[in-house]
Amino acid sequence: MLHTGISRHLGISVGVVIEVVGFLLLILWIPLRQRPGVGTILNALEIGFVVDLVLPHLPDTDRLLPRLVYLAAGVLTMALGSGLYIGSGLGTGPRDGIMVGLHRRGVSIRVGRTLIELSVAIGGMLLGVRPGVGTVVFMLGIGPLVQWFLPAFTLPPRPPRRAKVDPLVGTIDLGAPTT
Repeated sequence: MLHTGISRHLGISVGVVIEVVGFLLLILWIPLRQRPGVGTILNALEIGFVVDLVLPHLPDTDRLLPRLVYLAAGVLTMALGSGLYIGSGLGTGPRDGIMVGLHRRGVSIRVGRTLIELSVAIGGMLLGVRPGVGTVVFMLGIGPLVQWFLPAFTLPPRPPRRAKVDPLVGTIDLGAPTT
């Protein structure tokens, strides 16, 4: 809703808005002490690009059953994808970084993500965008689903690398420590 509202008011594509808002959201990471990774940058750049590329080609229908299937598949795919990419440890996307930062301060993933989605919906409504049933389902469903999927796909932290300092060559990486 927020991206659509900004897009309508500025006359630019939703994908470009997603990218700009994504980078602006990284400012909110500062007080949360979140660190970006390669996944952060890829998420901020690629999501908007893919939206602009794919959105015109998505099927549209007025029939209720296919719409319900699209909605369920979309929410489940987003939650599963969030669990996979956040769990990889390569950096969260801008919104998910805020969710993780809140989680590190005691807010559940479910509540943190839902609060983010509610904030975005309020921003969209202030810009004149009305929420639909799918928006409400996503807003209330994505947080609990991400909380459910994330533990199953979170990789264990990598052990720190050992290094040996050779006075002639400098530091030599010896790989992961052996036990």
